[in-house]
Amino acid sequence: MPGDTAGILAVDSGGSGLRVVVGTAARGALARRASTEPVRTGPRGIDPDHLLGQLVPMVRSLADDTGVTVLRTAAIGAAGLGTLGDALRAELPGALHRAFGTETLALAADAVTAYVGALGERPGAVVAAGTGLIAVGTDLTRWRRADGWGHLLGDCGGGAWIGRAGLQAALAAHDGRPGGSERLRARAEQEFGPLAGLPGQLYPRSDRPAMLASFAPHVADCAEHDPRAARILREAARHMAGSAAAVCPDGDDARVALTGGLFRMGPPLLEPVEAALAELLPRAPLTRAAGDPLDGSLHIATGLARTTLTLPYDKNMLSVKRTSGRAVDTEF
Repeated sequence: MPGDTAGILAVDSGGSGLRVVVGTAARGALARRASTEPVRTGPRGIDPDHLLGQLVPMVRSLADDTGVTVLRTAAIGAAGLGTLGDALRAELPGALHRAFGTETLALAADAVTAYVGALGERPGAVVAAGTGLIAVGTDLTRWRRADGWGHLLGDCGGGAWIGRAGLQAALAAHDGRPGGSERLRARAEQEFGPLAGLPGQLYPRSDRPAMLASFAPHVADCAEHDPRAARILREAARHMAGSAAAVCPDGDDARVALTGGLFRMGPPLLEPVEAALAELLPRAPLTRAAGDPLDGSLHIATGLARTTLTLPYDKNMLSVKRTSGRAVDTEF
């Protein structure tokens, strides 16, 4: 309707770029845009200037398309917010207020928007698995997280973890050591060439986790006929279920959901994950994820606009800032 111009903005900022939605609390999402350029990080953490340099033109284009010119409420989910988000928290409220009239801004870790996209505002746990892995849970009074410590220190069961384990088995077969897999060795040679050259390909790269994760689907492809590959996926499943159990609240109303691109590997991974979850969390049934992290950002923005949001606040996980000008009036 022509007079419906006070709108909402939802953003998902992750490793694959920016995704943006403009809409209204009454009508939901009206238009979307995406870019494939991830927001940079620098000495101050996530770079607010780089984010705004991409975001503002995209939102202005969406505002022209939809007629939603005043975005009173916004929710931005960002990868790395918990440890790298101080500059965003300091600069985004004022910048979005000046650009779009934004008065209420939620800043959320991407694990939180993944949770809300999957389960909404209900207690439970969500395992978000792609190249890395993190589990987030809430009883609606506080947030809990497990893992998400990166490919060197954690992300156990994620894509890089599975790919690394598969390549370790391939190299063991190459060397003639115990624990090797000839099938994975052959796959690794098809993918990367002679295995003696693999360290030289891997170690100098800045995208080592992505390179490791690229081998995870090969582990899944081999699992039906290769005991070592199947064991790797069972170990990954136990790690995932353990992280979910660490954050899932007690109670019969808790649910568990899985989200992220790793689960597109299908039954070779999903079946052991389901079995491990049933063993560790028998009272928290596995529920199909309702949506993705952008849906989670949209849900948060809509709830704030309607003043119905019941999620707990936490500086590193989900914070809300109210702004009427250059200064932040309140933060919670």
